[in-house]
Amino acid sequence: MTVSSASVPKISVEAIAQRIFAFRQITPLDRRLLKSAVLDGLDKKDHFHIDRVCQGIQNGLILIVE
Repeated sequence: MTVSSASVPKISVEAIAQRIFAFRQITPLDRRLLKSAVLDGLDKKDHFHIDRVCQGIQNGLILIVE
């Protein structure tokens, strides 16, 4: 069963990034939440947090969970 973007709760990009770093993994739900935030538009602070998550993935600090 898939979750539509309409049912994805609105959570700040900063809160999503903090959760990702706290658990050192990014889940499918985290990815859906980030995609939803991107569709709503991002400010400079949001870009910073997304860049930080991407760097964490590239450096092996964050595990991608399927």
